Amino acid sequence: RSRLLPDATLAGAMTESTSLPRSYRWLVLAFVSLAMFGNYYSFDALNPVGPLLESQLGFTQAQIGLLDSSYNIAALLVLLAGGVFIDRFGAKRAIVLFGAISVVGSAVIAGVPSHRTMAAGRFIMGIGAEPLIVAATAILGRWFKGKELGFAMGVNLMIARFGSVAADNSASVAPGLFYSWQPPLVVAAIVSCTCVIGGVLYAMVERRAEHARPLDTSVTTDKLVLADVVRFNRAYWYVVGLCVTFYAAVFPFRRFANIIFMDAHGASPEQAAFLNGVIPLTAMFATPLFGLLVDKIGRRALLLMAGSCLLFPAFLLMMSPRVPLGFSVALLGIAFSLVPAILWPAVTYLVDEARLGSAYALMTFCQQIGWGAMAWAVGRSNDVFDASAANPGGYVPGLWMFAALGFLGLTCAFLLWRSEQGPAAHGLDTIRA
Repeated sequence: RSRLLPDATLAGAMTESTSLPRSYRWLVLAFVSLAMFGNYYSFDALNPVGPLLESQLGFTQAQIGLLDSSYNIAALLVLLAGGVFIDRFGAKRAIVLFGAISVVGSAVIAGVPSHRTMAAGRFIMGIGAEPLIVAATAILGRWFKGKELGFAMGVNLMIARFGSVAADNSASVAPGLFYSWQPPLVVAAIVSCTCVIGGVLYAMVERRAEHARPLDTSVTTDKLVLADVVRFNRAYWYVVGLCVTFYAAVFPFRRFANIIFMDAHGASPEQAAFLNGVIPLTAMFATPLFGLLVDKIGRRALLLMAGSCLLFPAFLLMMSPRVPLGFSVALLGIAFSLVPAILWPAVTYLVDEARLGSAYALMTFCQQIGWGAMAWAVGRSNDVFDASAANPGGYVPGLWMFAALGFLGLTCAFLLWRSEQGPAAHGLDTIRA
C-alpha cells in the first residue's frame, strides 16, 4: 500500500553512513523490511475477515468501511503533526516506539467483538503505522545512497507488499483459523510483533555502528507548509487529483473485494482471498520493472494515462457475472503497478526541491481524505442498496462509484499529459535516466 510513499520523504534524510562495512547496510535493510512486513500484514489482515465480520458480528458494510476511515483520521493527525514525533525521538527510537503502538492497535482489534473497539484499534494502528513508514524511509535514506538507495527502497517495498499478499492469502494457507473472525486477527497481532522485533534489531545494529564510528542520526520528515499550497503549478494539482482518485478507488475496493467476489460472483473464501491478493502480488514484482522502464524511455505522463485507463473498464467488467473475475483483477494489478511507479516520483519534476516536503505532505493528506471518505461511502452504498449474496445487484452502485473515480483519474492524467506537450512542459515525457 502507498499510504506514505516509501521514497517520498528523502529530502534531507540522506546522510552518508560513513565507511562502515557493507554488511551493516544490508542488515539495516533486512531488519527495517521485517518491520514493514509486519506493518503491511496487520493492516491488510481485515480483508479476508470482512465476510466474517458481517456474518458473525453483524457489522454493516458501512461499519467495515469506517474501520478504514478510523485509520485515515489517525493518519491525517500524524501527517499534520509534521513529523514532530520522529524529529523528537530520532529514527532509532521512533521505529521501536511506533512499531509498539502498531502492535497495541492490532491487539485491540483482535480483542473485543465490538465495532467501536475495533475502530479504536484501527485508530491506534494508524498512529503507529504511518510514522513507522516515515521512520523506515528516513533510516534507509541515511544508510543507502545513489543506486543502492533505489535498490534498497525497491526491496523494502517488495517485502512490505509481501506482507499484504500473505494477509490476503491467509485463508488459503490456514483455513482452519477462519471458523471465527478472531483467530485470524490474533495471528495478525502476533505477526505485527515483527514491527518491534525488526525495530529493536535495527537499533542494535545502529548502536553498534555508533560505537564503531559516530553517525548522524537526525532525520527530516515531510511537513505541510500551508504557504506553499498557492505556489504549486497546475501540473502538480493534476497529479494530486490522480493520486486522490486512484487510491480512493483501489484501497477501499480491496477492503470490500472479498465480500463482493463471494456475494456477487460466487467465489469461495479462498478464491476471493487469492484474487484480492493478486493485486499487491503483481505490484511486488511489476512496480520496480515499470520504474526502470520509465527511467529508460521517459513518457511518464503518457504511461500515467495508460495506467489510469485500466481502472474504468476493470470496475465496469466486474459488474457482469459473465466476465471472469481474473480479467478485471489483472487490469487492477497492472494499474496498481504502473501508476504508483510513476505518480510519486513525478512530483520531483513539478515542484522546486525547497518545497518538495510540503508537496508530498499535501498530496498524502489529500490521498488520506479521499481514501477515508470513499471507504465509508461505498460501504454505506452497499447497505442502502441491500447488497448481499441474495441481492448481488446491490453492489453495482458501489462499483459505479469506483468506475467514476477511475474516469476522473483518467481525466486528470489526460490534462497532465496535455500540459506536458506545450512550451511549459516539465520534462515528464522527455527526461530519461
